[in-house]
Amino acid sequence: MTLMLHAGADALAYDDLRQLETPPSTATHVPIPHHRLVDVVRLTLGFYGHVIAEEHHGATPDGMRYFGVLSLRSSWGDYTDTVGLRNSHDKTFPIGISFGSRVFVCDNLAFIADHVVRRKHTAHAKRDLPGLVGELIEPLADQRDAQYRAISRYRATALDQAAVDHAVLDLYRAGVIKVTRIAAVMDRWEDPPFDWGEKTAWRLFNSVTHALEGRITENPKLTSRLHDVIDATCVSEGGAHRGAGLLPAPNHA
Repeated sequence: MTLMLHAGADALAYDDLRQLETPPSTATHVPIPHHRLVDVVRLTLGFYGHVIAEEHHGATPDGMRYFGVLSLRSSWGDYTDTVGLRNSHDKTFPIGISFGSRVFVCDNLAFIADHVVRRKHTAHAKRDLPGLVGELIEPLADQRDAQYRAISRYRATALDQAAVDHAVLDLYRAGVIKVTRIAAVMDRWEDPPFDWGEKTAWRLFNSVTHALEGRITENPKLTSRLHDVIDATCVSEGGAHRGAGLLPAPNHA
């Protein structure tokens, strides 16, 4: 998971969130307690069959701003999906809920993910929050299944050296990697730091994301371009038909 706290926020346990005071409501601003946002998301995830494997929370010292990331347990192996949260009591930003396998939530207000819902703190937001969360989480099962099928396709598509060379060139042309990163990608392809299996599209995919050292997390456009190239490589190698869509990047550790 990716929760960056370097602009004043501190890591907190969930129980500590419950101890933070929530300012009184006004006619135009209705603060939602940070722990209530977590509670609603937790409850909705559980209702739709998602299991939280790990969670991290953070808040500014005055308790006005909250940031969190929840990791979902996967029955498909070595990657996880994540839900990112943020909330404020001082009108700095609206309620934020996001989903993706490479959610990036930061206390400097960066908020990057595949699906994002933002809502201002009004009386209607408080009333509508369960429904908003439900609309975001209800399709998660299908999205996670689509990701599983895409990764299975990558693992089933063997690549020879010519195909890898062509894919790396396409990645460069697409702006996913720079010339200075090509050597790092090839090093990981030949000698993977983790067990990414045989020489397949899955191994190449992980070689690229690992070589980028977090850059893929901070720029969702790179993830889309990366999947675009890997999907096209699978098609050219006869691995599968393109059309599963551009899916979020999995974790590696």
